[in-house]
Amino acid sequence: MIAIIDYGVGNIRAFANIYKKLNVPFKIAQKAEDLEHVDKLILPGVGAFDHAMSQLDASGMRQRLDELVLEKKFPVVGICVGMQMLAKSSDEGQLPGLGWINSSVKKFDESKIKFKTHLPHMGWNDIHIIKENPLMRGLEHNAKFYFLHSYYFECNQSEDAISTADYGIEFTCAVNKKNVYGVQFHPEKSHEYGIKLLKNFSDL
Repeated sequence: MIAIIDYGVGNIRAFANIYKKLNVPFKIAQKAEDLEHVDKLILPGVGAFDHAMSQLDASGMRQRLDELVLEKKFPVVGICVGMQMLAKSSDEGQLPGLGWINSSVKKFDESKIKFKTHLPHMGWNDIHIIKENPLMRGLEHNAKFYFLHSYYFECNQSEDAISTADYGIEFTCAVNKKNVYGVQFHPEKSHEYGIKLLKNFSDL
């Protein structure tokens, strides 16, 4: 049973619709009590880092999520801002992140991007899988995902990165450390590629 964490930030219904079509059991969790009888977690997120962290704290689920992820080792995938929340800190805000992966979140430096561009990085982009991983199974060739972000995830341990993308500079777009996964792109908006990734997560 997958719990889709609904703390007021994220495309909850889109994930629910995909898992309904895949016939994968799921529930939407809005409070700590909703996290009973589940074995996997999806942490979506959109918007600003501090707002997302504040919303999660206010939901009453933070402590229980720490227990399930850090102690019970439940698989969890953070998505977009949900991935950035896995880090210790973000250039976007002042609040600490969850710290589930030793990393920080940085803003794209437009002065270092060779072609004329603007933030946010928005639209479809290829990904490059740099490390074999069950989350990416079947996506090794020509997979494209939808991105919408101005900040990117910087791993302090390079082995935690499993996929990269390019927006003038190469950046990490998917990570995995033990039971903790994260993707910067939006699988729920990425058609067959996103459906495949979400199915892979359900099979972990």
